[in-house]
Amino acid sequence: MAKENLGILCSGRGSNLQSIIENIESGNINAEIKIVLTDKPDAMALSRAKDAGIKAVCVNRKEFETREAFEKALIKELKAANVTLVILAGFMRLLSPLFVRAYEGRIMNIHPALLPSFQGAHAHRDVLAYGVKVSGCTVHFVDEGMDSGPIILQEAVPVLDGDTEETLAARVLKVEHRIYPEAIRLFAEGKLKVEGRKVKILE
Repeated sequence: MAKENLGILCSGRGSNLQSIIENIESGNINAEIKIVLTDKPDAMALSRAKDAGIKAVCVNRKEFETREAFEKALIKELKAANVTLVILAGFMRLLSPLFVRAYEGRIMNIHPALLPSFQGAHAHRDVLAYGVKVSGCTVHFVDEGMDSGPIILQEAVPVLDGDTEETLAARVLKVEHRIYPEAIRLFAEGKLKVEGRKVKILE
């Protein structure tokens, strides 16, 4: 089976990127990271990629007058690298229909809550404010909405008395590092089938 060509988009430290790199190096995922793109020049993900010998490029959002121009630059880099699956790993920008349609059905994201609850950029804050007893994380395909695409994998994480955003985020992140590589592995092995809103995992 041919390897999946990954393009990974990051905005920050790239801890999920690191877990994906390690899973590929161990042979767990039949894929190759062709390029890492960041929208910020100081993103730690750039150095993580370079340390692993992966091409890393900053497409600085501030250098583009419009979101369309910015996204076209991202797409150009991904196409040039022959990317077949786009992975959002802490990429803190909502993608427009222009981008989503360019890689329809081939964009994954991980969200630090159990979707469809607590969508958006402040999931841990919202979870604690609401007072739920269980949170977690969700890997999903990206559609044209915000955190609204078909769900691939989810795992629950308890919310403890006395949790802060930081302590909850740290526990959830450990689970993210396990289920995101697993979702990518399943995709690379052709074991994911989308039927409407549902994603079936094939044997």
